[in-house]
Amino acid sequence: MREITGFSNPLVKQVRSLRDKKHRRAEGKFLAEGLRILTEALDAAVAPEMLWRTPDSAGHPLVQRLEAAAGETFVTSADILSKLSGKDNPGSVVGVFAEFPTPLEALDRGKADIWIVAQALRDPGNLGTILRTGDAVGAGGLILIDDCTDPFSVEAVRASMGAIFTQSVSMARWPEFMAWLRSGPGQLVGTSLNTTTDYQAARYDAPTFILVGNEAQGLPADYEAACDLLVKMPMRGKADSLNAAVATAVMAYEVLNQRRRSGGLERYA
Repeated sequence: MREITGFSNPLVKQVRSLRDKKHRRAEGKFLAEGLRILTEALDAAVAPEMLWRTPDSAGHPLVQRLEAAAGETFVTSADILSKLSGKDNPGSVVGVFAEFPTPLEALDRGKADIWIVAQALRDPGNLGTILRTGDAVGAGGLILIDDCTDPFSVEAVRASMGAIFTQSVSMARWPEFMAWLRSGPGQLVGTSLNTTTDYQAARYDAPTFILVGNEAQGLPADYEAACDLLVKMPMRGKADSLNAAVATAVMAYEVLNQRRRSGGLERYA
């Protein structure tokens, strides 16, 4: 255990740099902040390489558990934790973790009946929320298509509320994903305004891959054409679409509920 009190400490600067994508990629590491998220990581058998905590958190049993698992522990002030996390009111702990994206070919599509696929997603809050939804419905993971926001950014990790540690995260270009998808079972269901099929009227076959598009533009036309099924949600007001993360949650729970009604997912009963 080491105590660090100065903002100018080289290690503080190094850890703070992980808030930037280029440094995360160079180091292969990312930041997670808050006792709940770090505890979720431990529960998923992922320990921080570094644990940063405030002096007054020493006696907390969860902090003690984190210290026992962490590679190194650093005691510092709340002000320095704020500098590390970029949050005005940081939690009592910040962890540094090794990035762990899952190669597409390593995914086991048979481990879950629901998978989420996001194309050109730009907002880290949406990405983190989609991860959290995936965890809630027991999805196998999130596959990011084309140029998406970084799933290991501070904002995405925070929005995931720990689901970054429970969901497999893969990244691929569209042709690579389609080749992998068509090499085995899987129904690709796209959300689109260019269809008359109501999302509750459709039948979803396992494993279902729910495909959502960019927040502003939706799915490209050729991506929609490659889907096994396109569905849309009724819009009764002036808005013509839902937020990407909200639409994903609505879709995921519809697929889950169909499985529950048919008895296909006994573990959710």
